[in-house]
Amino acid sequence: MAGPVNSNLDHLRIVLVDSRNPLNIGAGARAMSNFGVRRLRVVNPYDVAFREARSAMGAAKLLARAEEFTTVAEAVADCSLVVGTTAVGHRELQHPLRRLPDGARLIRKQLASGKVALLFGSEKFGLSNHDLSHCHWLMRIPTRTEHSSMNLGQAVAVCLYELVREGKSPQAQVKVKNAPAGAGEVERITAVLFETLQASGYVKPRAAEATEEKVRRLVRRLSLEKRDAELWLGMLRQIAWKLANDGDRGRN
Repeated sequence: MAGPVNSNLDHLRIVLVDSRNPLNIGAGARAMSNFGVRRLRVVNPYDVAFREARSAMGAAKLLARAEEFTTVAEAVADCSLVVGTTAVGHRELQHPLRRLPDGARLIRKQLASGKVALLFGSEKFGLSNHDLSHCHWLMRIPTRTEHSSMNLGQAVAVCLYELVREGKSPQAQVKVKNAPAGAGEVERITAVLFETLQASGYVKPRAAEATEEKVRRLVRRLSLEKRDAELWLGMLRQIAWKLANDGDRGRN
């Protein structure tokens, strides 16, 4: 049996991205309620009626409180760890891929001190490359190659079971030294760095979207602490300001 539910699970955000079927969102909410996870976020859901899904048996309140966002960046902004799920398939991954037990152990450890977002993509296409660029690493449920994709609600249930089956995770720390930067702070660094690269002429217009995703992954791999993120952001903003002002003087 799964271990006892603990308060650290309140730091976990289940994020459903571009879900096509409101019944699947309801099934995901039901799985969350089964395992004591209460924070559901949805990004660009296809059907606005998902809050009334009958499949959310026993989880109506959880579904009613679901937070809705238009972008992944907004949905994970307050999280210090962002983990994506993938069936892999023929995709060439740019992230570390971890087994479910290993990933769950790392998530439990992070939940003791900060918020974690666990992302699930659409039933048909999964998470896009742009969605994945917001992740620190990925997890895969070990399904057979011939039929790798799972129903969304089932995938949520399997991941949450693995997360809680070892019992209680360490108690939340009162004070965390050298806290990791949140996803919102990392995204601000990404935005300013990309803006600076554009101003310098590094970014080619036709490859702008791909370059932005590469920059986002690069910044995430730095695993910045909160205090260092503030320093990086200040330095990059100064460089961006200098480039903009030098350009204005050159035109005068």
